Amino acid sequence: MTMNRIQQTFETLKKQNRKALVGFLMGGDPDLEISENHCREALQNGVDVLELGVPFSDPTADGPVIQAAGRRGLEAGTTIDGVLKLAGRLRKDFDTPIVIFGYANPFFSYGYARLAKAAAEAGVDAFLVVDLPFEESNEFKSHLDKQGLDFISLVAPTTPAARLSLILKNARGFVYYIMVKGVTGERAGIPTDVSEHLARLRQNTSLPIAAGFGVSDGVQARSAARYADGVVVGSALVKAAGEGRLAALVKELRQALDTAN
Repeated sequence: MTMNRIQQTFETLKKQNRKALVGFLMGGDPDLEISENHCREALQNGVDVLELGVPFSDPTADGPVIQAAGRRGLEAGTTIDGVLKLAGRLRKDFDTPIVIFGYANPFFSYGYARLAKAAAEAGVDAFLVVDLPFEESNEFKSHLDKQGLDFISLVAPTTPAARLSLILKNARGFVYYIMVKGVTGERAGIPTDVSEHLARLRQNTSLPIAAGFGVSDGVQARSAARYADGVVVGSALVKAAGEGRLAALVKELRQALDTAN
């Protein structure tokens, strides 16, 4: 069986003894043209997996930075189709995995079958739907499966052992470990129990594990990467993009991850 882009990326990095930088940027923030430039800048400077956000009016898992980015995207008229077309333009120039990040309501309204087909045609690799529980995800996953797309599973420090086992048994691509209780956003440091929780995850899955929620700089990225296969950075990248220092932050994170072992 041929490996998809996500599998290939993590496998290549593992052979190089390097950790993955999973970077989030909001599609359409502050408009589609500028956000495309930001995505290209991030990819050119070391992001290994791009999480491309779809703006939504009620982003319950996100803190103020990403909430504001989504609001700017909506005010600019960004739609699911607009984000998928952006992904398609990026795919022409980059072989980097692209994960569409969003919320269940817009995806359900768009139509799961239609969405999966359009995403596959755009060169998308996976979806991450933060408010679609594992128990209610089968319908969407069945349509993604038909198109060869992964559904990225999220687990948290509070996920009970029995449920964790079920989620991991059905996981694809990589596992997203949420390091903190609460919403996305920059934090002062990495929780002290990360190593313990990730050790438990590794007993239940052979998939790569990416740790996220709260990583804001190279020091924190290196700390999280000691225990994970990759680190997810979102709010800090969105903030840096708006302040004209995206490339510098990506380079900082890249260097930190490449010296994490």
